[in-house]
Amino acid sequence: MAMKSWASSTRVAKRDHSKPKAGELAYRKGDILTIVETGTGKGHYMARHNTTGEEGLISTTNVREREAICVDPSLSLMPWFHGKISGPEAVSKLLPVEDGLFLVRESIRHPGDYVLCVSYSSQVIHYRVIYKDSKLTIDNTQYFYNLLDMIEFYSKHKGAIVTKLLKPKEKEGTKSAELELSKTGWLLDIRELTLGGSIGEGEFGAVYAGDYMGQKVAVKNIKCDVTAQAFLEETTVMTKLQHKNLVRLLGVILHNGLHIVTELMAKGNLVNFLRTRGRYVISTDQLLRFALDVCEGMEYLESKRLVHRDLAARNILVSNEGVAKVSDFGLTKLDCKASDKAKLPVKWTAPEALKKEKLSTRSDVWSYGVLLWETFSYGRQPYPKMSLKEVKELVEQGYRMEAPEECPPSVYALMRCCWEAEPRKRPSFQKLQEKLERELTKHSPGC
Repeated sequence: MAMKSWASSTRVAKRDHSKPKAGELAYRKGDILTIVETGTGKGHYMARHNTTGEEGLISTTNVREREAICVDPSLSLMPWFHGKISGPEAVSKLLPVEDGLFLVRESIRHPGDYVLCVSYSSQVIHYRVIYKDSKLTIDNTQYFYNLLDMIEFYSKHKGAIVTKLLKPKEKEGTKSAELELSKTGWLLDIRELTLGGSIGEGEFGAVYAGDYMGQKVAVKNIKCDVTAQAFLEETTVMTKLQHKNLVRLLGVILHNGLHIVTELMAKGNLVNFLRTRGRYVISTDQLLRFALDVCEGMEYLESKRLVHRDLAARNILVSNEGVAKVSDFGLTKLDCKASDKAKLPVKWTAPEALKKEKLSTRSDVWSYGVLLWETFSYGRQPYPKMSLKEVKELVEQGYRMEAPEECPPSVYALMRCCWEAEPRKRPSFQKLQEKLERELTKHSPGC
């Protein structure tokens, strides 16, 4: 029986198997193997080696599931990036001189540019990296989207510099994200990915449909180094989470920035799904199922003490089977204070979060109330015809949106519970789930 999902079939080798018998696969401890078939006899899988591409039998006892990655601030996509240090400081870090040892620093003399510092032949050579036309270059001939691409290129080709980059001088206290992702089995192979057309444009880059080893996937490509580093935290959070109503992470590719690879949600986001079909196609029963799907995903996050911070219908995706799943964990953090009030989506954000920058699961509940309104209005923009300034002022004064047309009174009552001014008076997602289940039973007595 062939496996249905590539993600669930990825394993990490627990020990070496260097002397395979006929039909068996050779691998070393730590290698990533993909199960391609399970019905191959007791105690064995048919697997493909993710690096060599070879296929063969492996013992079920020789492999383990992928580990979650610790959310570690020292985990860096660019451990060789030392930030704002002077030329003499860079030289001292690269001593004693070792050919091909390198680091990258921010240019103090030319703010916005970088400097590649390379050890070679008893000296340290500094190459100014110029930011030009949204790309980086050393010689005005070879251009790169970001520092990751540049370092990858000069590690393989000498090009305009004195020697290939052979060994990074890692900043103290950092760990290589590439090494950690590889070790835990979350680093995917760019050669196995086929990209299709764009299916969306996020704040930080395009999202593409694609194919990874036979599975339909969605790929979020983040080219900016700083943003990619921030999204690394999203990835580490997602490796810990597994729920039927959360969009599933398949892995990460480090090439031309950062690619975050997730399951493909074929029917797009909930706003567009509702707007393009409307009340004559989608029943109240289906709306309640979407609401319950989202609530179950959020109840799971609540149980992990995680705050989404950007819960809205645009961040809910619908699968081919019509299941709604919570996506966009770019802002997910433990109960915390908002770091940048300006970036909070005003129409979905609880008043205390806008005023005191206090975000919690209960502020997510407020956002969920707005998401319920979006759902039962078939994708309308909340607070129609009101400016952000008006929304902020009026909500603080006690204004709440009226019920959407034909919305069941009991569902509108749930919205109003979510919009209690006092966060502690708002229901938990667990309570909301119980109420929605009862509501769905009322509307679908035959289920």
